[in-house]
Amino acid sequence: MISVERVSKSFGVVHALNDVTFQIERGAIVGLLGPNGAGKTTMMRLLTSFLAPSSGQILINGISREAAPRRQRGRVGYLPEHNPLYGEMTVRSFLSFVASLKGIPITKKKRSIEQVADQCDIGSVMKRMIGKLSKGYQQRIGLAQALLGNPEILILDEPTAGLDPGQIIEIRRLIRSLAKTHTILLSSHILPEVRMTCERVLILNRGKLVAEGTCEDLEHRLKKTNEFVITLSGDWSLGEQFLRFVPGVLDLKLQVEEGKVRHYLVTAERESEIRNRVAKTILNAGFELLALKPSEWNLEDIFLKIITSEGEEIEKELSCFAH
Repeated sequence: MISVERVSKSFGVVHALNDVTFQIERGAIVGLLGPNGAGKTTMMRLLTSFLAPSSGQILINGISREAAPRRQRGRVGYLPEHNPLYGEMTVRSFLSFVASLKGIPITKKKRSIEQVADQCDIGSVMKRMIGKLSKGYQQRIGLAQALLGNPEILILDEPTAGLDPGQIIEIRRLIRSLAKTHTILLSSHILPEVRMTCERVLILNRGKLVAEGTCEDLEHRLKKTNEFVITLSGDWSLGEQFLRFVPGVLDLKLQVEEGKVRHYLVTAERESEIRNRVAKTILNAGFELLALKPSEWNLEDIFLKIITSEGEEIEKELSCFAH
């Protein structure tokens, strides 16, 4: 569906993107992440044909921007971070205006507007002034304008920015429903939202694609040790040394203590499968093992690991994965 092939973009001496390559399959929902200045907005503007790459090419369904610019633009719906709405217009008149800009025939305009209003659940506010509506409704209107013309691809830049928790849940649910019939690329600084919404993530840093894959794939590649959490109960008068002496255990951290119950984070050698040994040691010491489960990184852990001071080393480790 989307193929980005060795794309670079420069603004004078500033290199916003450097040799970026990735593919997005039809029907996927993908998160685009990166710190400020990483090149996310530039990439989105390239994908929507607002900008042209300095080198490389972008194909949508195998068609390049240069070969058929109007046809390529028609396949993409775009919701920028700063929602381009006219507060003095009614919702219906605004969507009618956008439909005209997109070249939707007058015979199909009314039906198209009704369809996106239904998809985005804004039918009840069609006669109201946009400027008097809540931020949540305004985001829905922004999504509706992106959907006009039934584009195959949706590019959403910070679609939940400025929304309250309830509105975020509503927009997230709407995006998931749209993923059934559209290919979606979204950018967000709310990383838990990305993990809950997206099947895969692309991480840009300093204009380069430094990581690509599912959160589980990235966690596996970044982790140099085996981590798991244990919960056990018993008499701690003799201490916890029996756990530290299990062969393969590198570190043991007490996370929570609740009377006789303790929760530990156990760090072991990466290739060492020692959970059975740890379990036997606990039982042989007369303790009750209440839980033993793998420790999962959240997306914030993965993201910070990649873009912080360890980034250069990690970029080398992930380079074959990103390309």
